[in-house]
Amino acid sequence: MLVAHYRSPIGIVRIEETDGLISSIKVLNEEVELSFPQTPVTEQAIDQLHKYFTGKRSTFDFPFQQNGTPFQQQVWQQLTNVEFGKTQSYIKLAEQFGNPLAIRAIASANGKNKLWIVVPCHRIIGKNGELTGYAGGLWRKKWLLQHEAVIVGKAQTELFL
Repeated sequence: MLVAHYRSPIGIVRIEETDGLISSIKVLNEEVELSFPQTPVTEQAIDQLHKYFTGKRSTFDFPFQQNGTPFQQQVWQQLTNVEFGKTQSYIKLAEQFGNPLAIRAIASANGKNKLWIVVPCHRIIGKNGELTGYAGGLWRKKWLLQHEAVIVGKAQTELFL
């Protein structure tokens, strides 16, 4: 496993590469000694994250893979279908799975997502438009949603529709 870092506007991002694939991207809550080993895959990931934060990119196409159960993989795939600049509720995700009672299982899978921003778990909100738990902290979730809303030209009041 190779570890690289990227300094984003909302904190240090730790990027892990395993067997030529990005396996984890997470924002850290503490300062760490930064490492910048470069491989073609980490260069791509850092470049695309930088473009995301500067408003020049809304999707990611570098090679990535995270381990998880088949159900978790399905949830993470659904998360990638939530459009840039939009939000979706846990209940709507559960309805897409054909099981409105699966909200807690979906929330659990969402919380185990290891590919911060790339698999956009920050776009999932409570049914009343409330911001719910986020591993990076709710202030980061709010920042990411506002960042995307500005890029797509939405007013603040339209963010949680």
